Amino acid sequence: MTCLYDDFAIECFEAGRNLWHARIRRADHGPLVIDGVSFPLLEVGFAWPSVQAATADAKSHIDRFGLRWAAGRQGAAAARLAAAV
Repeated sequence: MTCLYDDFAIECFEAGRNLWHARIRRADHGPLVIDGVSFPLLEVGFAWPSVQAATADAKSHIDRFGLRWAAGRQGAAAARLAAAV
């Protein structure tokens, strides 16, 4: 199960009976950048009892860190713009 939220894709999966986890990746499939290190995706949270709980936890992570995770893309765009001037 995958849903889009604020330019990120959240994929929930069941790792065991009623043990739901979530993966976050950018919707454009670019890397998540954390302290200068890029990751293709990020698994967050705990083993939640439902898909809704896992999704809510992933959304709270995106709300908290989303702009920083996409900083690599914005930094590259700013660099291209500066080079064009």
